[in-house]
Amino acid sequence: MEEKIWNRIVKYTELQGTSGQEHQIRQAFREDLSPLVDEVVQNGLGGLYGIKHNQDAHAPRIMFGAHMDEVGFVVTQITSRGMLVVAPVGGWNPYTVSAERFTLFTRNNQYPVVSSSVSPHLLRQGNVSGAPQIQDILFDGGFSSKDEAESFNVRPGDFIVPKVSTTMLATGKRVASKSWDNRFGLVTILNALENLQNETLPNTLIMGANTQEEVGLRGVGPAVNQLKPDIFFALDSSAADDTISAQGQMDQGALLRVFDPGVIMPLRLKEFVLDTAFDAHIPLQYFVAKGGTDAHGAQSQNNGIPSVALGVASRYIHTHQTVWSIADFQAAQALVETLAQKLDASIVNDIIYGD
Repeated sequence: MEEKIWNRIVKYTELQGTSGQEHQIRQAFREDLSPLVDEVVQNGLGGLYGIKHNQDAHAPRIMFGAHMDEVGFVVTQITSRGMLVVAPVGGWNPYTVSAERFTLFTRNNQYPVVSSSVSPHLLRQGNVSGAPQIQDILFDGGFSSKDEAESFNVRPGDFIVPKVSTTMLATGKRVASKSWDNRFGLVTILNALENLQNETLPNTLIMGANTQEEVGLRGVGPAVNQLKPDIFFALDSSAADDTISAQGQMDQGALLRVFDPGVIMPLRLKEFVLDTAFDAHIPLQYFVAKGGTDAHGAQSQNNGIPSVALGVASRYIHTHQTVWSIADFQAAQALVETLAQKLDASIVNDIIYGD
């Protein structure tokens, strides 16, 4: 992997921003995106897109959308002992939350905090039983009282975000990081735009990232209404289950989400993606998901937008330590670039209107 790409991966996976607090990511993304496109636009919820215009005003509008946000927590209460009670922002398995490091973002400052856990000594004494619940996991910033926490301007509504360093694993083929769901999409978009800079494309290419995906796909609707794509691709990281089943295999290529609870993939779009990957010798695997992506939020907007999610399978998403494959990331990037090069008016019309 090129050093420039690795540095970009580290930069974006280590940046911190939950749903509703994406400003650090947006600021960095805007800076990197602007030199690669003709125009940058932002919507009212903070979604940010770059546009490569086409000389033909009637060229099809092809949109690739990632999302900036990651899962985290929001402070709901400060106890008399200075501990922080939280609510989840996005989906968490409570078994993965305890005894981890986080950053607390107040209005003007950032403070390290640790999620509480129960000592095995106390477990042996029978003081705790049953599965943990998010509302029972307190966050400890070292404050001795509510008054002391408030003296540091800690308030309900402050955000708490995982704090992790990105690490290349021993083989050099896989990486451990937080927030590959979905900084994968941001890095892929920037890499693709760099590689397509000198290409004459048969479409108006729109690439960027939405906000608040992890809390109900809230950011994609404003984005597609603002930019009016003919076809929408969500770029996202999905949950690999390859340690137990055959669903989402690491190192087996990009994912094509043929079905999930919110999207039945349009037939012509499915055929086109499959044919494109086959012709370009890009490894691709089918994926049937239990969760949703921004493709769900996009497809029923405007007059209906053929939409699908493309991406990668990653182990342990929505935790501090996601493990993902460099080969899968590279396959997904190659697929994005190839689709952008091929989607002309004839193909788009066939996808939308073909019988």
